[in-house]
Amino acid sequence: MGALTARYNFLFRSTKGLILVAIALIALVTAIWGLISGPMAEFGVRDFVIRVFGMDIVEAEREGRIILLYHAIAMAVVAIEVYIITEMMAMKKHQQTNINAIITFGYIFSLVFGLLFGYFGHNFIFHGLYLLGLSLMFFGGLQLAAALWPWKKEYYVNNPDYAHTRKGINLERVAFFIMAVATLGSAVFGAITGSYWGNGHETFLAEDLIREPSKTILQKSIIGHLHIMLTLIAIAITLIVGRWQDFKGRLHKIAMPMMIVGTIIISLGAWSVVLVDWAHTIIYGGSVLVMLAALFFVIFSWRQLIRKGLEKRGTAKAGFGQKIRALLDDPLKFGVGWQMVFMNFTVSGVGIFMAVKLDEIFRVWPAREERIVLTGHWHILSGIIATIILLYYADLAGLRGRARKIFGWSVIFFSNLAFAAVTIFSMKRLFVSESGQQSLVNWTMLLADLGLALVLVALAMLMIWRLADLFKGDGRWSHELDESGFDTPPQVEPVSAQEVTPSN
Repeated sequence: MGALTARYNFLFRSTKGLILVAIALIALVTAIWGLISGPMAEFGVRDFVIRVFGMDIVEAEREGRIILLYHAIAMAVVAIEVYIITEMMAMKKHQQTNINAIITFGYIFSLVFGLLFGYFGHNFIFHGLYLLGLSLMFFGGLQLAAALWPWKKEYYVNNPDYAHTRKGINLERVAFFIMAVATLGSAVFGAITGSYWGNGHETFLAEDLIREPSKTILQKSIIGHLHIMLTLIAIAITLIVGRWQDFKGRLHKIAMPMMIVGTIIISLGAWSVVLVDWAHTIIYGGSVLVMLAALFFVIFSWRQLIRKGLEKRGTAKAGFGQKIRALLDDPLKFGVGWQMVFMNFTVSGVGIFMAVKLDEIFRVWPAREERIVLTGHWHILSGIIATIILLYYADLAGLRGRARKIFGWSVIFFSNLAFAAVTIFSMKRLFVSESGQQSLVNWTMLLADLGLALVLVALAMLMIWRLADLFKGDGRWSHELDESGFDTPPQVEPVSAQEVTPSN
């Protein structure tokens, strides 16, 4: 096999290679487009980057550009989750290949042509190709849902450690399937509104409508679409890390039904925003179930880490300090649970407090302050999801030893520093007046930028390590390609029962 062909097969056919490409593209977009954000304008960086890359920036079109940017990054994140799911969930080999190929074309088309259309002149051929990418993503999602269908007997389980029905239906697989179907429905929810662009619907950002007393059905649809898609991405990564750490036992049997019911309720609540004013009450009910399921995973995960850490040290009777050291021994596996816990202080807790005190406190503030809280709320949640994906990928990529610890703790500490700073900044009006806020604003913005920059540095080091490995003839990538089974050109063969990967 030629050197280029082998590397192509690794990058665009194997799971580890596909995830590597998607993360590299997200990192590249984040690094470049982060330089034209608001804080960078104060230092003159924004104007310099716009000139160097020849971007066509019109202030009146800001909302449209941001929507394209969000979708470009979101499609790549969804693609990463799909790659992981097709690898870890039992399905036929040709199904995995087809799904991954369609999703890869879809997210690359939407990312590349969406950004070209939004930032480099409005060539509507690019916009058409962007829409083609989104359509391919939807088609790949349909194929994924079909492959995840949990009522096939070959996917039944009888292991008492895992949640299943009396007939053997795998409830974890049901949770993945429901998440996939809900994502497809929620994508349609947004696409229908998008079809009315310029014909009754105009571009806006959800946070711009917070004080509008009445909203159109199309505006409500976009708000619901925004909330549910981000939530479903979070649900997907929760199920993925649960599978990664072999979530099982009594907590698994309780968590999976809660995750299934919670996902259905949240989706119905988000879709019903266009119909009833109390839709958020439905969403809160579903959120409680999903968050409890995630909590049960965290409890299971940390217990396992403590047990394995103590066994590694040969400690029979351990004190509190020894248990903590065992828990913190692997920052990658500890980190995914910690980020979920930390989210309650920076996202969930803030959101609940805001809902309870909305009329009493937040609606008394200037609209700009409430808008900042909401914007920070969504960005922190998406950032936490991104860090969990990075921690998972670092383990998947084979990061070991001191490098594993340095990368893991860097992502955890610096992301937490940034998210905490943003939370304090967004809630500043609770404890500082407008006339006395400047010092706090300066420090929180500095810490937020520093924290996010250092997370990107840690990611850059990981990407450089993997890139350098690609130049080695017998590097890690070649062994990963051999393990994937995609080291030979695809052949058309009849599908046999042996292609079915055994489930739990």
